[in-house]
Amino acid sequence: MRKIIVQQWISLDGFASDRDGTTKFFENPDLDYSGIHKDQLELFETIDAAILGATTYKMFAEYWPTEAAKDEPVAPKINALEKIVFSKKMNAALWGPATIYRDDLGDAVRELKNSPGKNMVIWGSLSICEALAENDLIDEYLLYVVPAFIGKGRRFFPDDKELHNMDLYETKTFDGGIVSLKYRVRPKK
Repeated sequence: MRKIIVQQWISLDGFASDRDGTTKFFENPDLDYSGIHKDQLELFETIDAAILGATTYKMFAEYWPTEAAKDEPVAPKINALEKIVFSKKMNAALWGPATIYRDDLGDAVRELKNSPGKNMVIWGSLSICEALAENDLIDEYLLYVVPAFIGKGRRFFPDDKELHNMDLYETKTFDGGIVSLKYRVRPKK
């Protein structure tokens, strides 16, 4: 069975976006991303699809296939990756390969998990992450914790959700202070 891996950048105080709804907190020029690029390229060896919401898909489509991203080590991999986009309103997904799903999120992801292939990753798409967590469809979390305190914004793990226990299986510290934490979600009893 394919796994769903959520890969998310978060601030030290647990936010996935700042008070303006942006992710500029992890675009700090003082941080060294070379080790993280290597780490992400290793992730690409284990996945063959990305699950995205419409907002994240559009944000990625405005950056990754452009000249601005040409020097990013992961750009060719992201551009070639199958995109599974969940949206009730999008009519076309021109940055492909991509498929738009309008079906029930939980049922569609259960089918995808049982289909042949490598693992799937979710980037951004916080509403999708929340819905899949509530349906016990997330297998692992790969969190990049940025050494920044935001104070206000959108939390990655909302305050009103029930307990989900996880097992830490790998940590890495990168130059500049970013830490990666890899967790497996424990099945609920």
